[in-house]
Order: sequence, then C-alpha cells, then structure tokens
Amino acid sequence: MIDMKKETKIFALLTGLFLVFYFLPLSNESFIDALLSGFSLLNEYSRQHVLTCLVPAFFIAGAIAAFVRQGAILKYLGSGTKKIVSYGIASVSGLVLAVCSCTILPMFASIRQRGAGLGPAITFLFSGPAINIAAIFLTFSVLGVNIGAARAIAAIGLSILVGLTMNLIFREKSESAQLITPDEQVRSMPKWQAVFFFGTLVGILVVNGLQIATPIKYGLMALLALGVAGIASMLQKDTRKQWLNESWSFTKMLLPLLFIGVFIAGFIMPYLPQELIERIVGSNSIVANLVASVFGAFMYFSTLTEIPILQALIAKGMNQGPALALLLAGPSLSLPNMLVVRKVLGNVKTATYIFLVIAYSTLAGILYGVFLT
Repeated sequence: MIDMKKETKIFALLTGLFLVFYFLPLSNESFIDALLSGFSLLNEYSRQHVLTCLVPAFFIAGAIAAFVRQGAILKYLGSGTKKIVSYGIASVSGLVLAVCSCTILPMFASIRQRGAGLGPAITFLFSGPAINIAAIFLTFSVLGVNIGAARAIAAIGLSILVGLTMNLIFREKSESAQLITPDEQVRSMPKWQAVFFFGTLVGILVVNGLQIATPIKYGLMALLALGVAGIASMLQKDTRKQWLNESWSFTKMLLPLLFIGVFIAGFIMPYLPQELIERIVGSNSIVANLVASVFGAFMYFSTLTEIPILQALIAKGMNQGPALALLLAGPSLSLPNMLVVRKVLGNVKTATYIFLVIAYSTLAGILYGVFLT
C-alpha cells in the first residue's frame, strides 16, 4: 500500500529542487560571487577544521557518551549540583580547548545527553569558544591589554549569566527527565587509560590552537593520534564499538547541519554592506553595539580569525564598545552553531539562547565603552 504522506514529501522535495534549479540566476554576477564565496568558506572550513578540530571533538563526544558515567555528569554539571560548582566548572572549561562555535557542539550535545543541567550546559556552550586560551592571549597582544582583559572577564561572566537566565526561564521539572534508562550498559576502562585517552583527545584540540610551526604542530597531533589509537586498541571489542557508534551518531546528527550553515554564512558575505557597517559601529551607541552583536552572532568566525578582522575594523574607526560586543557574540554563536543547537534544544530554547547572547553582549559592549575607554 502506498504511503501517501511519504510520497507527498518526496514530490514536494523534487518540486522544490526543480524550482530552485530552474530559477537559478546564473547570469547575475553578484549571485555567482555569493555562490563562490559560500563554497570558498566551506572549502576553508573543511581544510582547516574538520580533521583537526571536528573529528577529535566527535570522538570526545562519543567517549563522553560511552565511558563517562552519568553520575559523574550529574555530580558536577547536573541541575541539582550547587551552582557555584556546576557553573564554575562549565564557565572555565574553554580555557583548555582551542575550539570555535562549531567544534564545541558535539561535546555540548554529549554532556547534555548524559544529564548535564540546562544552565551549566549552556554556560559550557558559550564559554568553550569564548575564552579559549589562545584567543585570549592573541587579543591581548594584537588589540591591547584593556580589551583583552575585558574579553576574558566578560566571557566568563556572560557565560554564567546566560546559563543562569536560561535555567531561570526554562526550569527543568526534575533531573530524572534527563536520565538514560536504568538498564543502560556503561562500559568502563582503567583510570589511567581514561585519563590518557581523554587527555590525548583534548591534547589534539589544544595543539591545534597553538601558534607554532605547521610541521611541529602536525607532528605533535600525529603522535597524540597514535596515542588515542593505542588506547583504543586495548579496549574490549564491544566497548570500542560502542565508542565508535556514539561518535558516528554525533557526526551524522551535526556535520550536515554545520556544512549547510557554513555555506549559507559564506553565501551572504558578499551582500553585507561593509562600509555601512563600519559607519554604524563608529560610536558606542546602543545601535552600534547591537549591530556588532548581531553581526557577530550570525557570521562564522574560524578560531582566532575574529581578532585580525576586528583589528581592521578598529583601524577604520570601529568603537571599542562594539568591538568587545562582537568579540563576545562572534566566537560563541554562528549560523551553523544555531542550526545544531536547535537540533539539541528545540526552537524556543535556541531562540532564547540567541537573544540572550546578543542582548548580554550588547550590554557588555555599552558598559565597556562607557567606563573603560
């Protein structure tokens, strides 16, 4: 028997594809530039981030899901944990991870799945890319001590504030709603193996963020990858299979959305009125800070690239307040990030999270511009 609902969806998809290809404005020069820009950013993202950032992040997420006991997540990041502990740990977690707004997503999805409370998980999601140690030091050296210190302090403070606000708005009924079924099989490994295993995976992300010669960087990463492979070979077959299955599950769920989001971000870049943006953010007004926050939130910045971009904008007259607002919203959000967060949290919570990041980044920029410049 024909499933009419399924057939209708297929027909709608085919019709949509036909209309898209039929009306493609391939004779329009600006459209071609936008199309090339989208593929160019996707190419850059694939070359610079997939193998060295996302793949380790997916393996870490899979390892958290497979090996980290749910009790440990609930103990330190659960909704019932003392706030000073859960939010404190989540807010400084990014110090050891050189990750962008996309690389943090598999780990965020994994700790949320394992029982992390909404507030601490959101704090982790915001702080991970916002306070990575390499970006903070580069901000100090390139943009100056004042804005570097403001970025470090505001990123930690805002991550906690956003997490607390989300927790206040969406009070989870109980921790039990997040628990995995009692008959789940949690594989384990000796403590020394677990420490070495997670340490080498995180080490790959850390080394990737270091500003060192490329041959040395990739040599270190290759050694760390061999360490991961060595520990993985010691695992029991079913344990190793569970880890790989969990990693693949996160990859299937997140990677297509990331690719789509990166392409869209690159596609719209040529349409952005750069000169107008530079004029708008030349003061410390509410509008200037809001524009900077929104621009940062919806665009995609590779790890550390927000700093030279800001350096150029400041040289052309961008005010210090909007500069900080962009530094806070930019690394923590992006269009690809939003698409994946929506998959994990749903429409309402994702929209609220985006609004809070933009609002608090705008406020931080205004206060910095008023009191510290």
